[in-house]
Amino acid sequence: MPEPLVYHGTPPALLPLYGKALLPKKKHSGDSIVIPELSARLVGVATATDKLRKYQQVCGFASHHHVPVTWPHILAFPLHLKLLTDDRFPLPLLGLVHLRNTITQHRPIGHGETLDLNVALGNTTKSSRGVEFDLITQAHSAGQLIWEEASTTLFRQASGNGQSGGGKPPRELERFPDTLNLKAPESIGRQYARVSGDSNPIHMHALSARAFGFPRAIAHGMWTKAHALALLERQPGWKSGALSVSCQFKKPLFLPGTAQLNWRSGPSGWDYQVLNGKGDAPHLTGRIDWL
Repeated sequence: MPEPLVYHGTPPALLPLYGKALLPKKKHSGDSIVIPELSARLVGVATATDKLRKYQQVCGFASHHHVPVTWPHILAFPLHLKLLTDDRFPLPLLGLVHLRNTITQHRPIGHGETLDLNVALGNTTKSSRGVEFDLITQAHSAGQLIWEEASTTLFRQASGNGQSGGGKPPRELERFPDTLNLKAPESIGRQYARVSGDSNPIHMHALSARAFGFPRAIAHGMWTKAHALALLERQPGWKSGALSVSCQFKKPLFLPGTAQLNWRSGPSGWDYQVLNGKGDAPHLTGRIDWL
């Protein structure tokens, strides 16, 4: 395994990394793609940055003594981008598809706490859809693991018969008893990009999204997840301690758009989903388990 890239206090700058993201990559066949075991570390990053308050506002989180459960993902994003634009990483950044995200918070992270972040590429699998891999992130405080995340990403490739893999047919949509309406304004992609650093053109403007085959800009998946959690944590029965929150990203949420947050609460965990405005198709489905 290559030696990890190490940063102290300050993450790598994003602008040069986005410049590298535009450079062409050598084309590989499915059998020749190997995801290297790259890793990076950011030592001594403060959780209470200038962007935290703005992030809470953009995603709808209330102000607490602890940071939102999704905030370390934002702190680690420059490390994610550093690995995905590394010369040894064989895939083009633009066009990668975020499939799933699972966050485990072993305890709430205090506002102003200092963390050490570790990011690595791993869990590569090949299927009829293409190549999947995980961005694995861990956050330590005083040497103790307190937060971890696995973000699964797909590089699409045609299967051997020239067709992209279809997988299993979708399950019939189940409706849960509790529902809230939510709005995703046209500007939310740009707002989220300013606080997260994630400036993928499919989220920014309709014009740039059309260059990648979308009729309009689409909401960031991690904004949709964060906004859903921000609304759920205001509901009766929410527990703010240790938890695991997972989701699968489904149909794009086009901007501007309306959606429904639909959930079912229980003593050990909650099922939740973000549905389209009609409530008959999912943008995101997930589960929260109290640990």
